[in-house]
Amino acid sequence: MYYWNDNRPYNSYSSFFRRTMGERVQKVAINAGFSCPNRDGHISKGGCTFCLNEAFTPSYCTPSKSITQQIEEGIEFHKNRYRKAQSYLAYFQSFSNTYADLSILRERFSEALSHPLVKGIIIGTRPDTVDEEKLDYLAQIARHHYVAVEYGVESVYDTTLRSVNRGHDFECARRAIELTAKRKLHVGAHFILGLPGESEKMLLDATAVINSLPLNTVKFHQLQIFSGTLMAREYEEYPEKFHFWTLEEYICFFTEIIRRLRPDLVVERFASEAPPRYHAGPTWGLIRNEQLWSMLEHHLKRNNTFQGELYKG
Repeated sequence: MYYWNDNRPYNSYSSFFRRTMGERVQKVAINAGFSCPNRDGHISKGGCTFCLNEAFTPSYCTPSKSITQQIEEGIEFHKNRYRKAQSYLAYFQSFSNTYADLSILRERFSEALSHPLVKGIIIGTRPDTVDEEKLDYLAQIARHHYVAVEYGVESVYDTTLRSVNRGHDFECARRAIELTAKRKLHVGAHFILGLPGESEKMLLDATAVINSLPLNTVKFHQLQIFSGTLMAREYEEYPEKFHFWTLEEYICFFTEIIRRLRPDLVVERFASEAPPRYHAGPTWGLIRNEQLWSMLEHHLKRNNTFQGELYKG
């Protein structure tokens, strides 16, 4: 059985940073004022049908504040909850954080890295907003700082990507991930579980595709329906197209995914919750991320199972 030096039956994000950086680090979210080609008309003006960025953005994150101010407020925000954190990573979270000229990226990333407590940056973005020049620049930064690029992939199925108005196909995501990994940058990907049209079998089959990608980290979220989105309207009109797990069902189902995941893949998230005021569909109520992880870990240990148990390599 794999135990990644912390007695957990999965490859945890906190353990990953202790191994790679030798200490506890904490992410500080930043809204650097970037846009998205799926919103500004370059690809589309509607955005992805599921997207409501503010549902996951901390209150201190607003582009009217400087990046330095957001970092300072973010550190203060996390100080009591994560007292063991000794340094921080600037997480460029909102929208597509490589969707700008290289000169703008240099300015904003450099400001974050100039903070004395910031050890590196994590860049959330779309796979269709990177190119060789931008990735070469990030590789230069990575000579002296931790740099990770986190791509919103959402699904490995092109039919699904079209139905949610994603604006790119899966091959675009694969290409961006491979170009990023080629430069020895840390690379992550985000997937949504439960998008309309995807069965549990399709999601389990997708783990083989995910395993084939040169990823360091993965994030999974269960589908959540947010008020005001195109998907909320779709859910209201065609509720039969949607399937929602109870929390207990989801933990059982995700166990089957984690059994199939490559053991070296770091699982950063497997579920999430947004404030109740944003929801237009079923929720699990108020539950913290730490509670979700505790429930999953307990379920895995109780059933004597672990990440990569069914992975054949």
